[in-house]
Amino acid sequence: MTAPAFYPIGTPGQPWGPAEVSAWRARQVRQRGYADDVLGVVDRLRSRFEVSAYGDVAYQDERYPLVALRSRTWRPGLPGVLVTGGVHGYETSGVHGALCFLDQHAEAYEGRVNLLVVPCVSPWAYERIHRWNFDAIDPNRSFREPSPAQESAALMRLVAPLKGQFAAHIDLHETTDSDESEFRPAKAARDGEAFAPCTIPDGFYLVDDTRNPQPEFQRAIIAAVERITHIAPADAQGGIIGSPLFARGVIRYELKALGLCAGITGARYTTTTEVYPDSPYTTPEQCNAAQVAAVCAAIDFVLALG
Repeated sequence: MTAPAFYPIGTPGQPWGPAEVSAWRARQVRQRGYADDVLGVVDRLRSRFEVSAYGDVAYQDERYPLVALRSRTWRPGLPGVLVTGGVHGYETSGVHGALCFLDQHAEAYEGRVNLLVVPCVSPWAYERIHRWNFDAIDPNRSFREPSPAQESAALMRLVAPLKGQFAAHIDLHETTDSDESEFRPAKAARDGEAFAPCTIPDGFYLVDDTRNPQPEFQRAIIAAVERITHIAPADAQGGIIGSPLFARGVIRYELKALGLCAGITGARYTTTTEVYPDSPYTTPEQCNAAQVAAVCAAIDFVLALG
């Protein structure tokens, strides 16, 4: 894959201002529907889960209701599990994997865990198949106070009253070829930096928390997912996307310091999944199934602790 020498918006070496953000926004085209793809599925699940609106994302004349689904009976004393998808709207299996989990498996955990599932954190970006929101901000670097992203701020408000109740948080993501051909060049241009090419890993991997590593938890998820799809091997430098491997298919980030979604609950067990949908060895259905397997393995690990 050959990345562009420079992104077609802005001036090399100069961060974007409002004019460049506006030019970038004008290039974004609505390609799919949040109302049909997400809210329509949520409506069909209303009889099985408690569905609540936890805010709106509003950009100019567009408004997107944000929805969360939770166990019908939230029982004090049970471990809480948060599942988030679509923090990056273009990462399709994160959204549909969360919805598939709800439809196919969530009820099996009724009475054993308190589930809170947010299937699509960034609906504007979901419709444009993009990483950023309307303001060219990455929601998954914006989980901090005060947040510059409406999407991140709304999710933090939802979670805040439940702090201390979560045993685990699984944040569902993808790493795609377009990260290298579009999104990383765009980020470099936006920030006035030089673009440095990177190798996209071919396979599934996880991001653990540098400040709270849980290797057995990550290992359990990798073992479950590799029954569905292949695990990303190390690159020529012995790591994945510039980070060292701490176990097969596992790297670590500073979740809170980077403003990442997986750091918002303070849960003991956290992970960010990364599915590779562009591999010739997988399908969209397998990508969704890999996300579901990761969620189930995470919950099963928590339950096995007693």
